[in-house]
Order: sequence, then C-alpha cells, then structure tokens
Amino acid sequence: MYHTLFIIFLIFICCNLFGFGYKLSDSKAVAQLIQTYAKTKELGKGKQLHAQLIRGGYLLCTFLTNHLLNMYSKCGEFGYTIKLFGRMSHRNTVSWAAMITGFSHNLRFHEAVSTFCQMRVEGEIATQFALSSVLQACASLGSVQFGSQLHCLVVKCGFGFELFVGSNLTDMYSKCGKVLDSCKVFEEMPCKDEVLWTSMIDGYVKNGNFEKALIAYKKMVIDDVFIDQHVLCSTLSACSALKASSFAKSLHSIIVKFGFEHESFIGNALTDMYSKSGDMVSASNVFHIDSGCRNIVSFTAIIDGYVEMDQIEKAISAFVDLRRWGIEPNEYTFSSLIKACSNQAKVEHGGQFHGQVIKFNFVRDPFVSSTLVDMYGKCGLLDHSIQLFDEIENPNDIAYNTLVGVFALHGLGRNAVETFNRMIHRGLKPNAVTFINLLKGCSHTGMVADGLNYFYSMENIYGVVPRDEHYSCVIDLLGRAGKLKEAEDFINSMPFEPDAFGWCSFLGSCKIHGDKERAKVAANRLMKLEPENSGAHVLLSNIYAKERQLDDVRSLRKMIRDGNMKKLPGYSWVDIGNKTHVFGVEDCSHPQIKEIYEKLDSLLDQIKQIGYVPRTESVLIDMDDTLKEKLLHNHSERIAVAYSLIAMPTGKPIIVKKNLRVCEDCHSALKYISKVTGRNIIVRDISRFHHFSNALCSCGDYW
Repeated sequence: MYHTLFIIFLIFICCNLFGFGYKLSDSKAVAQLIQTYAKTKELGKGKQLHAQLIRGGYLLCTFLTNHLLNMYSKCGEFGYTIKLFGRMSHRNTVSWAAMITGFSHNLRFHEAVSTFCQMRVEGEIATQFALSSVLQACASLGSVQFGSQLHCLVVKCGFGFELFVGSNLTDMYSKCGKVLDSCKVFEEMPCKDEVLWTSMIDGYVKNGNFEKALIAYKKMVIDDVFIDQHVLCSTLSACSALKASSFAKSLHSIIVKFGFEHESFIGNALTDMYSKSGDMVSASNVFHIDSGCRNIVSFTAIIDGYVEMDQIEKAISAFVDLRRWGIEPNEYTFSSLIKACSNQAKVEHGGQFHGQVIKFNFVRDPFVSSTLVDMYGKCGLLDHSIQLFDEIENPNDIAYNTLVGVFALHGLGRNAVETFNRMIHRGLKPNAVTFINLLKGCSHTGMVADGLNYFYSMENIYGVVPRDEHYSCVIDLLGRAGKLKEAEDFINSMPFEPDAFGWCSFLGSCKIHGDKERAKVAANRLMKLEPENSGAHVLLSNIYAKERQLDDVRSLRKMIRDGNMKKLPGYSWVDIGNKTHVFGVEDCSHPQIKEIYEKLDSLLDQIKQIGYVPRTESVLIDMDDTLKEKLLHNHSERIAVAYSLIAMPTGKPIIVKKNLRVCEDCHSALKYISKVTGRNIIVRDISRFHHFSNALCSCGDYW
C-alpha cells in the first residue's frame, strides 16, 4: 500500500513541476499518505514528504495542512505543529480542532484551553471534536468551572447527545469530584456505549464510590453492553478497594474467557486485587502466569500484598527478584517496603532500603521521605527521624502528620504540639490523622487542657468531624490524668457508644487509679463488645486482687477458663546481627541462657546498691515476696536487655520491643540499669516508647 501511495505522490509532484496541473483526487492521495505516516508514527517519512511538497513549489491548501498538523502532533513533534499552524493563511474548524487535540494529547492542557478560547474569539464554531479535546484538558486541570461553561456550550451547539462528547463530559465531572453531575450527564445520554460506561465506572472508582462502581458494572452486563478490558480493569480496582474477592473471581473468569489475562494492565489489576484481599496464593499465581508481562506495577502490587500480610521476608525476596529482572523500583515500591520495616521495627532492613532510596534518587520524594521519618521513629531512632524531616525541602501535610505521630509515639507531647503549630503556620490543613496523633501526644504527656482544646477545635476551626478514635483518645487523656469523673461524664455525653479501645483505656485508667466501681462498668461494656478478649477479665481480676477480693478473682479466672479465653503471654525481642531473638517470662530456650541469667543476677546486685527496691506489691498472685521478686526479675524485657548487653557492642543503644505494656517494676529497674551500665535503653511497648538513660525515663514516669 505504501508503495502504491508513494508512486501516486511522485506522479503528482512530476505533474506539478512540469505544469501538467493536478486534480483534487491527487490532494486526496497525498492526504492519505500523510494519514498513513501519522498512524504509523513514521515522522521521518512525513518530514520528507512535507519537504518534497515545499521543494516542488506546491502551495499547501488548508486540507493538506490540516493533515500535516495532525501528523506532527501524533508523532510528538509539536514544535513543527505550532509553526505550521502559525503560518496558515486560512484556518477552518478542522485546523483549530487539530491544534486543541494536539495540545491536549501532548499534556499541554493550559494551551489547549487558551487555543479553544482564541478559536471562539475569532468566530469559529465549536465542533464536537474540539469540545471533546478541551473537555479532556479541563478534566486533567481539574477546572470544573470552565468545564461547566463548556457543558452549556455543548448543549447550545446540539452536541448534548453525542456519545464522544458525553463520555468526556462524564469523565471531566468525575475527575473534578462532581459525581452527581457526572451521573446526570450519564443518565441523560439516550445511547450508552462501552466508552461511556467505562467513564462512569472509572469516575466512581476515582471518587471512592466503589459499591456504585460494581452496581454500574452489573447494569452494564444486564444492558448487554460490550465488556472490554478497560471496563474490567476499572471494576477490578473497585473490588480491590472493597476486598470483594468473590465478585472479583467472577471477573477473573470473564477475563480468561475473553483472553485478556495476558494484558499487562489486567494482570496488574488482578495481582493488586488479590494482594489487597489477602489472597497471596492467587496473587502469586496471577503474577507468575506470564513472566513477560511483569513490570514495576505488578512487582509493587505483590510486594505491597506481602507487606499487608506482615510477610516481610517474602516482600524483600520479591524486591530482590525485581532487581534481578533489571526493573528499577519506584517511589511506591520503596514506600511499601519501608512501611513493612516500620511495622516490624526492622531498623537494619530499613537502613538498607534507605541506602537504596538515596541510590535511586527518591530521597526528595515527600511520600518516601515521610515513610523514612516514620520508620526510624517506630524503630526508636528519634534523632534520625527529626534529622530526615529537617532535610525535606518543602514538607507537606503527610510529612508533618508523620512527625507529629512520631513525637506522640515517643511520649513527647510538647514537641508534637510545636510541630502541629509549625504545620498550621505553613498553611497546611490538618486532617483526622493529625488530630489522633496530637491527642495521643497530649495524653502521654498529661497535657489535658491542651488536648481538650484541640479536640473541641477540630470541627469548629479546622472542619474535621471527630470520629470514634478521637473520642477514645479524649477518654484516655482524662483517664490517665486521674480525671475519672470527667472521663465518665465525657462518655455519657458522646453521640455514640465508645469503641473497644475507648472502654479499654477507661478500664486501664480505673486500674491505675484504683476505682473499682467504674472499672466494673467499663469491664462489662468491654466484655459485651469483645466477649472473646480476655483483657477485660484480666484487668478487672487484677483490681480485685489488689483489693484482696479473692472470691471475685477466682470467679473471673473461672470465666476465662470456661470461655476458653487465653491470656496473651508477654514477649520481648531484640534484633541483633540480622536475627530476631525472642524472650518470654522466665525463658530458658536461648542457647546463651546461662550467661544471660548470670548477667541478670549481676545487674540486680548493682541496681540494688544504688537504690532499686523491687515492687513486689505489683505481683497480684498469692506467694512469698522472695518468689515475687524472682518472677519480676525474670520478666521478658529484662532478659532481652541482659542478652543485648552481652551481644551488642559497647555504646550502641539497646532497642527492645514488647507486645504488652511495660510493668511498673521493670520500668523502675530499667532506669537503674541504664545508670549502672551507662547505656541508652529504648523500650517500645504496645502503646509508646520509653527512653531510659542515666536513671531517668523520657516519659517522666507518666505513661
């Protein structure tokens, strides 16, 4: 075909050079050749053809110039397009539409809009093609106001029922967050093709209306509209967000039936859906179906799935495979892996990924840098977090929220408040997460007045509606400070019942401050919410034991046994030499246990000499004080610290993680141990960090 067209073109040039004249059909042949080069993106041949036309002295008519505009635009040579358009002596609606479309497709959206406005100023009629392209530009710019004006023009020009225009209107409104307007345009269309349905479903997904996206897909099937891979991909995204794996599996069968399973973007969507649903077996199967389609998106989806399932070793293994395939990781890959290190406090792995982030130049990415701030904070290295935050050139709301959360986790409420004030001063808007972190920081520092002020300012000043988590934080804030009556009044004034965390916080406060009656109320409410959770029974049992109400203690322990509830055993662990060492109470399983207990006994002698007195009253089991002291002495966090002192280099901070709240006696002992050893000891318990140094704790004994 190319050969025939080129012969026609040569004949046409010869006729023009030797003065034989030409016919309109010759121009059509040249136009067809230009069209072919545009479709096949053969820019070089297109330029040669253009040069031959100029060299042959042929005066380009508007018809051929429009085809050249289209060719240069589609081949990405937009400088030529602009020059050619500027030299046109006569422009018609096709010329303007070609320019607007070219600007839009080359991501020059502002120029697409300004060219459309210029076209209207010069009196040209807006065609459906120009309107569709400028609507695409408005969608990308999020310019809903101008898009609404274009909608009026669409109706005025009689294009309201044009499918192509309607699809772009639907897409524009949905991308600008105007879902109701998008739905209205969709419903008014008399005929709906797969493009229009796809725009509607994709709009629902982008605006978080995932249930409506699935309903729209079902209606599409009922209306017997053709299902293509784009519709299936958007619907899979909705299933992914809803974790609707059953419905997604039916989509998977349709994908296989239509032969779309080897499409890379479909494979990515399936991998992401199964990963987010927690079905890593299916995700892995899809991932391995066609190794030729693997890319950074599919690798990141599988890594993220392993991270969500707390399978960090498999996530790291997938990252290694990614590098073996020669695929470069992106910011989402690193964010997911660093998040995994945060969740499991794997500082060694996190440090290695930090090095990779620097290598691939993602350290300036605000999202990646925020995850690094979070990771170091959750691993106990507060100074690293602060330093990384200070190195971010223009920290955004995510970065500030992260640092507020880190300070709260470390019990530094005043630092959290100061960071929040800096955030507001920069004009950044706080969200629900900001206030959860801020209230936790105030709670852990005893800043009751500040915490209450921030809670009541949430909706009034910042427009953030408090959720159950915020109410629970206030209950914890008042309870920790011993203001149990105020906490009770606050609970009674709440617009809804406290959640399990709220009642658990209140119950814990009642235990600390010895309020048996309020503790019974809180325990009963917590038992109703979580009947299989033994925590309420154990806390209430401890309160009764402290009051020497032994019959009540026996009754509660019988309830635990009869209900097959298991008390969560306490564990502590340390990461040394890329290996995690886990210890329980009176643990004898470690190969160096003899050395560990010798170290423990030596530490006990040393701390007693400088003032440590065992708090045997905290052991509520009826036994001799000597046995109580031995039990306290063999708590898991102390064993972990003793092992760290043996195995770690002198001067390196000791970081211990614990699955329960650190007990009062261990808290006292660790302060003295930090003094006699001259080591910084960092303990991360279930709710916060404690930094022990020189016989002091960062919490100021308020936790």
